[in-house]
This record gives sequence, C-alpha cells and structure tokens, in this order.
Amino acid sequence: MPFPVLESETVYRGRAFHVRRDQLELPDGRHVWFDVVAHVGAVVILPLDEEGNVLFVRQYRHAAGQELLELPAGTLDSNEAPEDCARREIREETGMAASTLTHLGGFYLAPGYSTEYLHVFLAEGLFASPLEADADEFLSVERLPLATALQMAAQGQIQDAKSLAALLLARLRLPSL
Repeated sequence: MPFPVLESETVYRGRAFHVRRDQLELPDGRHVWFDVVAHVGAVVILPLDEEGNVLFVRQYRHAAGQELLELPAGTLDSNEAPEDCARREIREETGMAASTLTHLGGFYLAPGYSTEYLHVFLAEGLFASPLEADADEFLSVERLPLATALQMAAQGQIQDAKSLAALLLARLRLPSL
C-alpha cells in the first residue's frame, strides 16, 4: 500500500533523469523525506547470434571509473515503446538489427531510490543494420559464447547489474540457452 505523499518538489533536472524530494506519511503517522531519482525507463538487450554468441559492448563508465563489459542498453525516448527502443539501441550500439525480439521480463534497477524500470529483450536473427551511435558513446562490440558470458558473470567478471539481471532472466526463461 503506498504511503501518502504530503509534498513533492523537483530539486534537480538533468538530461536522463530528475531528482525529487517527497515527504511521506508513514503508517505510524511520522513524516519523512525521501529523495527519488525519477527516470523514464530503459531497455537492455541480449543479442544472440546464430553461433550462440552474445554481443556485448565495452565502454567507459565515468561513475564507475572504468570500462565495463555490458549488454547493449538505452533509455526510452519520450512516449517510446520499449520494443521500439530496443530495436533502435541494438542498431546504435552493435550495428546489428534483430528479426525477432522476445520480451524476457523486467526489473527495477534500484527501487530504494530510483523509478528506473528496465525491460529485457532477447534479440535473435541478427543482421547488419547500423545506426549512428550517440555522440557521447565510445564503445566496442565483443562477441562471447553464451556459456562463457554466464561463466564470467558467475566469476564476477561482469559487474554491470543490468547485464547480470538480463543474463539471469534469459537463463531462467530460455532453458535451452
């Protein structure tokens, strides 16, 4: 059951999200402030080629201070359907398109402080169809056998939460993988 919101104010507006402060009334009657990162949502794509390889992207992440190996992903544009976003992002980040997209599920990235919800798609039937990458993205594409990717995830070599969650959803939903 949601707690009543007594007051809400936006304290920061950025390109990909904004931050708001909400004052809530708790079930015991106390009033508390919560800071919320309000995000429109995003997609994460597990592109699987005909040889059973997963296409990852490696890119520098300033907040982490290092390059990370990640599945392709991106933020929804205003009023964009998640499937449309997935079709755009896979082309921008890997240069490939998919003849088949299967929605595997979704999850909140960090529900303790963020509204960001990620939709996970399996992309199959890949074919070349590049789109220009975003101006601030400098990434390289890496193909890894799915079994290797799962092993790397289990050994802590993949540190990106959205990629880990997507690999788990794929493994649970598609046991043949």
